[in-house]
Amino acid sequence: MKTAHDLVQAAKARITEIAVADAEQAIRDADVLLDVREADEYASGHIPGAIHASRGMLEFRMSSAPELAARDLDIVLYCKTSGRAALAACALHDMGYLKVRSIAGGIDAWAAAGKPVVKPALPAFD
Repeated sequence: MKTAHDLVQAAKARITEIAVADAEQAIRDADVLLDVREADEYASGHIPGAIHASRGMLEFRMSSAPELAARDLDIVLYCKTSGRAALAACALHDMGYLKVRSIAGGIDAWAAAGKPVVKPALPAFD
């Protein structure tokens, strides 16, 4: 029986991961930056310009958004540490997307490298 770790390892063998050092340029070159974490994780802070599409709803979101229908879109995606992103990248490949890359280490590695993270502003109750 396979574990989640086994599935992630198999997915990582099929996908392209981008080192954090190369991620900013990859994001600038990409058509879409996807955050595949859960909504509360996205709301707590995300990479600037990222669109939220949780791993559990990714295929449905991609299928229902005409602006994301082109299979030649350059897609960069990430999660917390890279496991869900690897699974998501495989799913997108299986859907026919041709250029899908994942950020190695996810947003944790991104933030640890001192890269910018957007956090929602809390309302001021003066």
